[in-house]
Amino acid sequence: MEKDQYFMSIAIEEAKKAELMKEVPIGALIVKNNQILAKAHNLRETSQNSLAHAEIIAINEACKEIGSWRLEDATLYVTLEPCPMCAGAIIMSRIKKVVYGASDPKGGCAGTLMNLLQEDRFNHKADVIKGVLAEDCGEMLTSFFRQIRNSKKR
Repeated sequence: MEKDQYFMSIAIEEAKKAELMKEVPIGALIVKNNQILAKAHNLRETSQNSLAHAEIIAINEACKEIGSWRLEDATLYVTLEPCPMCAGAIIMSRIKKVVYGASDPKGGCAGTLMNLLQEDRFNHKADVIKGVLAEDCGEMLTSFFRQIRNSKKR
């Protein structure tokens, strides 16, 4: 668990980069053999691209890093539970394990709304560990959206 907290703290640092850019503060990284293959944060607003979630960017970069679309034996660390799109990308890239911080009651597909990552009908499943540094991850998101709401009241 200590290792998971260490890598999640790096994902939180990535999320903070997104927040500085006025992006939803979500960070992700992909680790294999205790080595970071890729780090990413949300860029959806900056790029005006609905696919620019932290997980998708990290998967793309990790594939480039190893020269393969198969990320077998890799672990994805992400500050917020993956959405349906990201869960699909995780399955398709063969990521072995997903560790996430905060649950997503509106879009979480790693156990909250549904669990696409462990769906028996798919040919690949990922192990899931939830709630790693969940309070830190959740507070960052809560604070971000609170600031947005308050700025709209002015």
